[in-house]
Amino acid sequence: MSGGSALRHGWRSPTATALVAVATVTALGALAGLLAPGSWTWHAALAVGATALLVGGVRSVTRSPWIPSATGLVVAAYVLLAWYATPPGGNPLLVGPATVERAGQVIAQASQLIESSVVPLTAWPPVEMIVVGAAVLVFLAADLLAVGCGMPALTGIAFVAVWTPGVVLGFSGSTWALAGTGFAYLLLLALAQPPAARDRGGRRAATVLAGSAALVAVTLVAGPLVAAVPAWSWVDLPDVGTGAVGPVRLADDLDLRDSLRQQSNQVVLRYSVSNEDEGDDIAAATAGLVGPLRSFTLRDFDGRSWQRDANAELTEWDRDGLLASDPDLVGAAPDPGRGTLAAVDVEVGALREQRLPVSTFPRTVDIEGPWSYDPARDEVVGRQRTDVDTTYRMTVEVPDLTPDLLRGATGDLPDGIEAYLDVPGTDHEADLRGLAAEITAGAATPYDQALALQTYFRDSTQFRYDTTVEAGSSDDAVWDFLQSRSGYCVQFATSMTVLARTLGIPARLGVGFLPGDLGSDRLYRVTGADAHAWPELYFPGTGWVRFEPTPAVQTGPPPSWSNPFRASEPSAAPTSAAQQPSAAPSSTTTTGPDDDGSALPGAPDPGTPRGPLVALLGVLVAGAAAALVVTVLRRRRPAGRLTPEVAWQRLRDRLRRAGIGWADAHTPRQAVAAVRQQVAARRGRPLGPDADRALAALATAVERQRYAPDPEAHTPEELQGWVGAVLTDVSQGRRQASAPPPEAATA
Repeated sequence: MSGGSALRHGWRSPTATALVAVATVTALGALAGLLAPGSWTWHAALAVGATALLVGGVRSVTRSPWIPSATGLVVAAYVLLAWYATPPGGNPLLVGPATVERAGQVIAQASQLIESSVVPLTAWPPVEMIVVGAAVLVFLAADLLAVGCGMPALTGIAFVAVWTPGVVLGFSGSTWALAGTGFAYLLLLALAQPPAARDRGGRRAATVLAGSAALVAVTLVAGPLVAAVPAWSWVDLPDVGTGAVGPVRLADDLDLRDSLRQQSNQVVLRYSVSNEDEGDDIAAATAGLVGPLRSFTLRDFDGRSWQRDANAELTEWDRDGLLASDPDLVGAAPDPGRGTLAAVDVEVGALREQRLPVSTFPRTVDIEGPWSYDPARDEVVGRQRTDVDTTYRMTVEVPDLTPDLLRGATGDLPDGIEAYLDVPGTDHEADLRGLAAEITAGAATPYDQALALQTYFRDSTQFRYDTTVEAGSSDDAVWDFLQSRSGYCVQFATSMTVLARTLGIPARLGVGFLPGDLGSDRLYRVTGADAHAWPELYFPGTGWVRFEPTPAVQTGPPPSWSNPFRASEPSAAPTSAAQQPSAAPSSTTTTGPDDDGSALPGAPDPGTPRGPLVALLGVLVAGAAAALVVTVLRRRRPAGRLTPEVAWQRLRDRLRRAGIGWADAHTPRQAVAAVRQQVAARRGRPLGPDADRALAALATAVERQRYAPDPEAHTPEELQGWVGAVLTDVSQGRRQASAPPPEAATA
């Protein structure tokens, strides 16, 4: 029996399926660096486990190599479609054209989410459907290779496929997951060794298996240790560029026709975030909650570049009172009744600025030295620049911003806001106004207009993030950008600012830094590469509100209050959606609520009855599990089925007692020839016809069991009959050979 076919018989078949399922589930740890923690992990594990039970149960009642896998594929596809793509109000037990059509929409939404998000990606329901479906497909492919096709070694290809995205993108998965997958894979290879192979070459097989296991263990243990050796820092390796060095400053004369120069990778800020108040209902304080740190705002734009107004009215402020763009909040004490309070402790690195990076939300600022406040621009300004080790503390009051709140923010604009409505008088001013009206057609409120503009710019099929700016052909840099549809944050933010102004929405440009990356020491690190610009729009009664038109490849998801997937329902106070460190130069800036993603398209509709679907799935899995258990118990009974291999071994043992045998290296056919020759030599005549046919038939059955992809089944009675026929003939020959010769006749 060959190694592959050994997995299709007896207890090895369900055991191999279980090992493949374990290897698949542990391989999902490769996605730990790509996907944020969530329900996708146990949903995928549950789907793989249920599919494994179903496949194992079907295989226990059929000898077909592909029917179990096909059954698992059909049932898994049915359940996934019913669970993730049932139309609102539909019956999940009835998967029809409407379900398939909605599944296509869900897949398209998943593709958009993947393209418009940064790592680690939140596994919203559309993304979760893709992950769970992929996990089931990997299991089915690996199980078909190992058990159905008898090629267990090739299952490694399926498991490697799970690790490929993280390796290619540079996001490592879990080391324990790699160890678990490797160990399950080695057990699968060991299980594939047939009994005869272990008898003849057991020492060699054990040596190979032990060597493979040792190699995996050494790699897992020694790899991290070698990488951590301090002496590696002394090795002079080729430098591929680390960005500019020296003090870092933010330019306040931003020109839309300038390409983005190489940015510094030096750390400009380090900061920690914690909750000011305790409570189960208080959102966790993270950098995502606080949002970007803004250094200054810009108002005046001439069609090509931003210019800073030199006039500023600086005032002193109470270190315990709030600084905010809303005059009614300036000087007030932070109030948890108005939002979540977060304590932010900042240490300056390479940044040399006279304007302090602070949260866009109302905040207190406690810093030593001669610093003043510019209430018109909401800036903290110093007489001298920040220096290394400059520290300050903020208590940030994160408001409960929701789409409904902003939709209702209508009314008269305050005095002095007119300057934030100025639109450059270029040759394309009318074109810009017409485009803004076209984009926002049907939007009923200024908020809906702003949301439409942001969605327009974040469409990855229409716009592309690129640090190289094409040369303009007109006197309007915004119009040129809208024609090339390629640029970086300054172009995206400026364009949304100008288009919002054409609609009568006051807008300005905010300049600062994205939240940065979270380190193992729980400190966020912001580098020069995290420099960013964004538009801020004014809403009566709310104040200046940040939007994010720059594509997600650079910024991550938009703020919760401007997330189109959530804009249809109110949200709670923004909670942590800040992602773990990513390879992109920026970090996510989302400050969305920590919900279950039910507002997303593709999420199961709350009104969809799940009971019938769960009951059906339970019956299918329970039935398959029962069939599997019964089959395994039946095959493990003491009076189990006699196989050709066992019958062949019994015959060999009995013949050896009679002095007839063959070498371990002999094939069954060579063994038949050896038996015939020895019997003829010992008694002077060959095996009888019946015994000879029985010996040949048993040898053929052994060959087919060892090497045929679908060996013929033989009853125990048939096998025992062949063994008995050979032994009976041999024993009769022995008795005749040992009898005394007859006496000679006498005359």
